[in-house]
Amino acid sequence: MPSQFKSALLALVCVSVGWSTCLAQNAQTSAPSPEQPGSVNPGVAPTGGEQPAQPAAATINGTVVDQSEAIVAGAKVTISPAGRSPNLEVLSGTDGEFFFPSVVPGPFKLTITSAGFAPKTISGLLHPGEIQTIPQIALDVASALTEVDVEVSRIEIAEEQIKVEEGQRVLGIVPNFYVSYVPNAVPLTSKQKFKLAARSVIDPFSFLVAGASAGVEQAQNHFLEYGQGAEGYAKRFGANYADIASSTFIGGAIFPSLLKQDPRYFYKGTGSTQSRILYAIANSVICKGDNGRWQPGYSNILGSLAAGGISNIYYPSDDRNGAELTFENAALGIGSNAVTNLLQEFVMRRFTPKANKHDLANQ
Repeated sequence: MPSQFKSALLALVCVSVGWSTCLAQNAQTSAPSPEQPGSVNPGVAPTGGEQPAQPAAATINGTVVDQSEAIVAGAKVTISPAGRSPNLEVLSGTDGEFFFPSVVPGPFKLTITSAGFAPKTISGLLHPGEIQTIPQIALDVASALTEVDVEVSRIEIAEEQIKVEEGQRVLGIVPNFYVSYVPNAVPLTSKQKFKLAARSVIDPFSFLVAGASAGVEQAQNHFLEYGQGAEGYAKRFGANYADIASSTFIGGAIFPSLLKQDPRYFYKGTGSTQSRILYAIANSVICKGDNGRWQPGYSNILGSLAAGGISNIYYPSDDRNGAELTFENAALGIGSNAVTNLLQEFVMRRFTPKANKHDLANQ
């Protein structure tokens, strides 16, 4: 409709109904309709391609240390922003610090891991645009390392106990190394068993015993094929010392290491006299295993047999032991051990000064 005609028609209507009513209706008619393009209705969210504004990103930083507050460099720090975005990872620097420059606001979880330390987790809440500094994060030492430390300390305890045993001498002269006056002594490692055997073999008293035995044998002209004079004495001395060395190493180190048995006699010192006698005699055929349990003394028995067999290599052919005699000597060795154990249980401790001091220190 032409605009001039619309204006004339509007003027005619206004004259008939009154100017105020007409103007009000005209204002309502002129207002844009919500359905019309370009109209805006307050309180209604805009539609179409427009997106709501994103909240400002936040930042997180902190420092990783150990229990002594020493810097932990290279620790892996992972942040999980409540499932809103993929996890982020950084490594702590040489100063122990880490930094996440752009993190989605909301709940988060930090996980810190480093070799040799137990993992640690921290949770928190980030506000839009917040710059959050995490309090110093102290990592605990991993439990596996603690177990290793315990094992090392057991070896150190055994070393201290060996030092005490190496100082034990009857009347201050005769070595008494293979007796423990600590009933629950720490088991020896294979290295410590060989160390104790070597210490016993190179002790001056071992050379003295070998020399005295050689002198008696030479005076009795025993082992005739060795002859007399310095050469004969040297052969007898060598044979006697070889007996001491072979029996000590085989029965006190090699078989105990292979069979995981303890070559020492464990002093009882308590209970009735009868129980102590039975205990000492029984220890000639039983021993304590490295697991702390009593078991047959295979190490001592096999050691005696092996040492007797090896002696056939260096003794004169006329004086070598046959198989039967070797077993007889092994049986005699068991009986000798029983007598020695009885002396250990009731006599030798009184004449071993180091043992008495050790007992007083542990009372």
